[in-house]
Amino acid sequence: MGRAMRDTGALALAIVLEGARLWAQPAPAAPADAAKGAVGATVAGTPISLSEVDELIRPQLMELEAREYQLRSQALDALIVRTLIEREAVTRGTTPEALDQAEVAARVSVGDEEVKALYASNRARFANTAEADALAQVRGALTQQRQNERRNAFARELRGKYEVKVLLDPYRVPVDLSGAPVRGNPKAPVTILEFSDFQCPFCARARPTVKRVREAYGDSVRFAFRHFPLDFHPLAEKAGEAAACAGDQGHFWEMHDRLWETPGKLQPTDLKAYAQALGLDVADFTSCLDSGRHAGLVEHDLRAGQAYGVSGTPAFFVNGRPLVGAQPFEAFQQVIDDELARSAATRAAAK
Repeated sequence: MGRAMRDTGALALAIVLEGARLWAQPAPAAPADAAKGAVGATVAGTPISLSEVDELIRPQLMELEAREYQLRSQALDALIVRTLIEREAVTRGTTPEALDQAEVAARVSVGDEEVKALYASNRARFANTAEADALAQVRGALTQQRQNERRNAFARELRGKYEVKVLLDPYRVPVDLSGAPVRGNPKAPVTILEFSDFQCPFCARARPTVKRVREAYGDSVRFAFRHFPLDFHPLAEKAGEAAACAGDQGHFWEMHDRLWETPGKLQPTDLKAYAQALGLDVADFTSCLDSGRHAGLVEHDLRAGQAYGVSGTPAFFVNGRPLVGAQPFEAFQQVIDDELARSAATRAAAK
């Protein structure tokens, strides 16, 4: 999604500065009565229903639906940005191009020291590039990133000035929280369900963003967790069991946080040491871990995630709306703010 956010900024820039026209294509009609058992084929008189077909490829279909919504949403956001900038340009008596220059390009700067520092930390990537050329590439990438961030921020400012109503229904996955540990306000209008793998480096990188979301939204957001150990992470499944074993003693989230602090140390001896450091009943924890008491729970979560279209970690669902990968805070912010606005509108309409 980090890339998606950048793509949206680039798309908005193209629309604003080049006047590109985005033609909305009608969604292909769903096969008639597919959900009612329409037959797709027969074999020796035995029918194969389209509902059976859909069930077999449900994760892939969900990925396609999510991608379709993402593309429509990005295009809609870009058109909203274009319209906002055009409206503000009229208000200021200038052109969209001049407004973009004044509010975006002119407000972005990239210092020599940060360019050199970023180059130094990624020197291996420029092994076959002259230093001057590499520095120019780094500066260009940083400048583009900063401009996209500033353009998105400016668009948010304009949204506060001009009334914007997004009527596109978001894509949601009907996720189930049954049995999942939850932390936060039970009545929070926004629930974020995470499928994660304690050995996954990208999941570990997402921790600062998750922490920032918790701090920024407080009681408005609650978090739930389900396990999704990847098959090429041999220690992830047992780490997930360790968190569940700690949960038996009311300390799932403490173990959850501890595992993220030391993602490279997930051997059984490490897990038992963490239990002791957290003040758990070590004998009970050891018995739980060694017996594989919660192996079925971890496997159940994995299967549930696959049914929801999860294929990698981390995968987040914000009130059922998927955010895949180690997303930046702004990606969460956009979806959470929209969900809070929808919740507030629903409450207002009910009065």
